[in-house]
Amino acid sequence: MKSVEEIRARYRPTRIRTLFVGESAPVSGDFFYEGDTMMLRNTKQAVEQAFGTDGNFLKRFKSYGWYLDDLVLVPINKLSRSERKAKWRESQGDLTARIAEYQPEAIVSMLRCIDSTVNAAADAAGSRVPRYVVPFPGMGHQRRFLSEMAKILPKLPRAVA
Repeated sequence: MKSVEEIRARYRPTRIRTLFVGESAPVSGDFFYEGDTMMLRNTKQAVEQAFGTDGNFLKRFKSYGWYLDDLVLVPINKLSRSERKAKWRESQGDLTARIAEYQPEAIVSMLRCIDSTVNAAADAAGSRVPRYVVPFPGMGHQRRFLSEMAKILPKLPRAVA
């Protein structure tokens, strides 16, 4: 079975125009690039509402130069809130290094509570690009997620697909 990072690497565009940052892949093994997840379904819906339907969504996402990485590269969704926050702090330096490597033109935090850590990592990487934050599309926040994505999607840098 392939690891989350091996699967994620298959979807990494050569040039990352917009970096989306989630908290971590879930313990279940299903995540944005593998499995039918809430994040994938709602992101796909938002993109299709903004730009129409056009074939394989993950291929399209990659062709735009869009990439979903995670703040923490090990599953933490079953940890307590305080344990998760500790993992965020521990992972900030690794995200800083990846942002410096990727040099995205925009960054989107896909969960409000990680936004300050993502911003700190971007600042430490010397990134001065536009940054956005949306609520995670779960626990009743789907409508708000779609509404906020509708506002930012047209602003996000993307390659012409």
